[in-house]
Amino acid sequence: MKLIVLLGRILFSSIFISGGLKHLADPGMVSYAASAGVPLPGVLVPLSGLLALAGGLSILFGVKAKWGGWAIAAFLLPVTFTMHAFWMVSDPQHRMLQTAMFSKNLSMLGGALLVAYFGSGPLSMEKTGPMEAKPASAGKPELRKAA
Repeated sequence: MKLIVLLGRILFSSIFISGGLKHLADPGMVSYAASAGVPLPGVLVPLSGLLALAGGLSILFGVKAKWGGWAIAAFLLPVTFTMHAFWMVSDPQHRMLQTAMFSKNLSMLGGALLVAYFGSGPLSMEKTGPMEAKPASAGKPELRKAA
């Protein structure tokens, strides 16, 4: 079961790692953001790329994954509402695409918030060690029969 959590972290983080690298390397991302009305796209696109990349790597390796989850949430909130504002699109096909992208980002935001709350889970590189399931009685006093 531990491998399932690791696989989930790998799959979840991959879009942010590749997207973050694209934000940093592809000049077309800056012009696309500018066309969507993003202020200071030459600054905000690389900054958002660093945020996505750092958050994705943090979650992938399970190092400060809660912070990584918050970084991904901080990346997704403005990107979702500025770059995928489907309610502002009049062309039906483009509106459908932006609605799907908006919904995808909302679902990923939910995943990021889960990581921000629960952390990396097992098979991570956290200094505190992997999160292990505790027995049901952990932290609870034992009940004894009166003598």
